[in-house]
Amino acid sequence: MLSPSLALARMLAAAIPPPPAHGMQLADALGATLAVDVTAPLALPAFDNSAMDGYALRASDVADGRSLPVSQRILAGQVPLPLTSGTAARIFTGAPLPEGADSVMMQEACAVVDGSVRPLQAVTVGSHVRRRGEDVAQGSLLLPRGRRLRPQDLGLLASVGMASVEVYRPLRVAILVTGDELREPGGPPLRAGEIFNSNGPMLSAMVRRCGLQAIETERVADSEQAVAQALGDAAAAADVIVSTGGVSVGEADHVRSQVERLGALSLWRIAIKPGKPLAFGRVGDVPFIGLPGNPSSVFVTFAVLARPFLLACQGRDEREMPRLTVRAGFSVTSAGTREEYLRVTLLPGDDGTEAVLAGNQSSGALSAATRAQALAVVPPDTLIAPGDAVDVILLDALVP
Repeated sequence: MLSPSLALARMLAAAIPPPPAHGMQLADALGATLAVDVTAPLALPAFDNSAMDGYALRASDVADGRSLPVSQRILAGQVPLPLTSGTAARIFTGAPLPEGADSVMMQEACAVVDGSVRPLQAVTVGSHVRRRGEDVAQGSLLLPRGRRLRPQDLGLLASVGMASVEVYRPLRVAILVTGDELREPGGPPLRAGEIFNSNGPMLSAMVRRCGLQAIETERVADSEQAVAQALGDAAAAADVIVSTGGVSVGEADHVRSQVERLGALSLWRIAIKPGKPLAFGRVGDVPFIGLPGNPSSVFVTFAVLARPFLLACQGRDEREMPRLTVRAGFSVTSAGTREEYLRVTLLPGDDGTEAVLAGNQSSGALSAATRAQALAVVPPDTLIAPGDAVDVILLDALVP
């Protein structure tokens, strides 16, 4: 079995180019992926301006604490006159600094008497002045290609006057859920041996939370013909296929064999817990990821392996998952041969953050994932005692 890191490296090496790019209005671009590097067409700030309400002046003119007459009043959006030597200008936050001024004395640090202003504390050159280009230099890289646009990114683009941006079309991800035992929520009451389809809604949501387009299909029956038909239809409609179930070694597990018949299988069986029977390959020329059938296995393997691959195919590079080191509030008394991902909650304490198990860690139990804030990573052949250092991956970083 391949380690998760080696499996992911092989998957990323097989990532397809991102979808075609197109222009999009800034108002609609939240969550879209930039298709080009964006350089700043102008500097930010575009001009020297005041960071405070106060008085613009030359610092040397008040070095001895003298009073200066106020010669003009400058509001944001106004073009000021050059500063008359030996005077101060009443100025407001964001207003352009007048030529000749080198400082702003905030209004709380001065006294105004009969149209003149006197400092109550020392004024230094550059105080409370926002210099042109100190935030962004004209021509510098504003945002890199591959960035998923966040609200603050849209604000930055707008601040340099951009109304539209080049982005990639969202990756189309076909979701296949296999299993004769599955029934859709909201349908007839379950019969003996049946369960509700939880993987489909969860997987679709995880895909969409990544900013991708989820193409949902009806449940796929456990037969070679049904699986082959579903795979072929998905390959014709999607950029990538993700399935759940049918990739293990049971007599009713037909997905793996049909992928091999219609394309090729590159990986199968990963040294990860939960989620060992993960498959990766292609159906025709369309990449295929076969996740296990157990809900927690789907949750973990999508977060750790499928998500980075899908984002790479979208043109985003997020293969490095941010980790924190915390104290273990649990024990692992039997060393395993696979890298294990435990669903944990994080509790603050006097000695630092502590990770405690969020509930039942069975691959078939999903409730722990709903309570968890992170995945605790337990390397192979490792025992853990309470208080030991353990790496955790924040779930918000995996499923944004």
